[in-house]
Parts: sequence; C-alpha cells; structure tokens
Amino acid sequence: MDVHIDGASRGNPGLSAIGIIIKSDDEIIKEHCEFIGIRTNNQAEYEALRRALEICTGMDSEVNILSDSELLINQRNLKYRIRSQELKIISREISNLEKNYNKITYKHIPRTKNSRADYLANKALDIHVGTNAKK
Repeated sequence: MDVHIDGASRGNPGLSAIGIIIKSDDEIIKEHCEFIGIRTNNQAEYEALRRALEICTGMDSEVNILSDSELLINQRNLKYRIRSQELKIISREISNLEKNYNKITYKHIPRTKNSRADYLANKALDIHVGTNAKK
C-alpha cells in the first residue's frame, strides 16, 4: 500500500493542515485532509505521517510512505538526527504506531509526484480560513 503524505503551513509557524492519499495497486482507496492548528512546516509534515499511520492501521501490514519532505524521510531512515524537541515527541508517537506494521518503507519523492497530497493539505487550510472569515 502506498501512502502519500504532505503537511502545509502558511507561516512558519502558522496555520497548518495535512493531506493524505492511500493507494492500493495505484488506485486511490482513501483521501484525508485535516486542519491541525498552528505548527511549523516540519511539524505539519510529521503530523501528516502520524495521522496516516493511525488511519492505515489494520488496512495493510506493509506500507510505503511517500513524502516530498527530505527532512522527514531522512530522519525516519535514520540518516539525520532529530534536533527539535517537538519533532522528537511526535517521532516517539510515530515509532509506537510503526509497531502496528510488519514493514514500513520511507521514500522521498519530488514535489511534482506529491501534488494531490499537497492539494488536499491546502484545501483543508482554505476551508478553515474561509470558514473563519465568515464568522
């Protein structure tokens, strides 16, 4: 199962949201977008991963996580150290969620190959901003 994830932040930190696409055999089986409050861009990327692993629990025992965040992928693949305290906390939650799977691979993909997840994250931001603008 392939899982495309993206976090978007308008400001750093700023209003943030996530987009997730779950595919099986190149067919979209689920899409998810969610406003997550005020976060940095990296925190939004990590939240997208955490939420994706929650959603996918029980769907498949093997997942391929695809993200355009080089930092996230290299940290999950243990190529980079995590320095941020906030990311360390989310990373521990992710490590616990990873135990629900037999195999997880993390792969960096170009932004152009992650456009649908990016669209979903920005859609959640647009909906939140539009909803609050009407109040």
